Amino acid sequence: MKRTRGEKIFNVVNLAFLGGVALVALYPFVYVMLASMTCPTKDGREWTFKAYELVLGNPEIMTALGNTALRTVLATALTLLVSCLAGYALARKTLPHRGMVLFLILFTMIFNGGIVPNYLLIRNLGLIDSIWSLVLPLLVSAFNLIIIKNFFQQIPESLTEAARVEGASETAILFRIFLPLSMPVLATVALWTAVMHWNQWFDAMLYIYNDDKQVLQTLLQRIVIQNSTAMQDRVRTGLDISRLTPESVKAATVMVTVLPIAMLYPFVQRYFVKGILLGGVKE
Repeated sequence: MKRTRGEKIFNVVNLAFLGGVALVALYPFVYVMLASMTCPTKDGREWTFKAYELVLGNPEIMTALGNTALRTVLATALTLLVSCLAGYALARKTLPHRGMVLFLILFTMIFNGGIVPNYLLIRNLGLIDSIWSLVLPLLVSAFNLIIIKNFFQQIPESLTEAARVEGASETAILFRIFLPLSMPVLATVALWTAVMHWNQWFDAMLYIYNDDKQVLQTLLQRIVIQNSTAMQDRVRTGLDISRLTPESVKAATVMVTVLPIAMLYPFVQRYFVKGILLGGVKE
């Protein structure tokens, strides 16, 4: 079908606008990347990866990176498991007091106890300085739970009835029918959860006192806000770091923090839009 002149003009303007938005969003990432790979010289700046060698040679950063990866994987897996179990139950309209349970879940999206009650609860449960203090408080998101519940409700009831006729239990129905059909929404929730836990730093600052258990984002906050030269003094390497600036070390640290989670997105991108649309809130 031949496009009209107005449609062609709209497409050009739309592409130009979206291209400009993309460039604005991409500029900070490119700026930080270039800052991390250059160092000042007498003639200007030269390319170097010494900042990355310094950062990756820092045992504190590598330990924090491992702690963050463990937290992200553990929290994402447990969140998906618990959310799927709860979402499957709430998707069944025969669940007793289903309306009240949904109300209580939605209530938590508006009101919460605050920092002090949360800290007292974590301390009284004996979770201080433990990875569970970072995982359990954020285990269930009301928004993600509603998304999964609504996705499950879109699955035809006839599949469930046929499975029950064949003698399948509720657990078998969930894991053998619902979950294989729910990959788009599960991938979307997994991405949201992984990004959230990867970027969290405030809870680790409150609950984690042992530096060997600290996560990467909290360590990054210390490096960026305080001083990168302290990290240079703690790392004993054979590198010539005399020309490295604190800014280049900070930029390299930011890139090391951002790249792992950014590399995850392309693998789940094809599920992202579909999962959001099919899991839209509706009864």
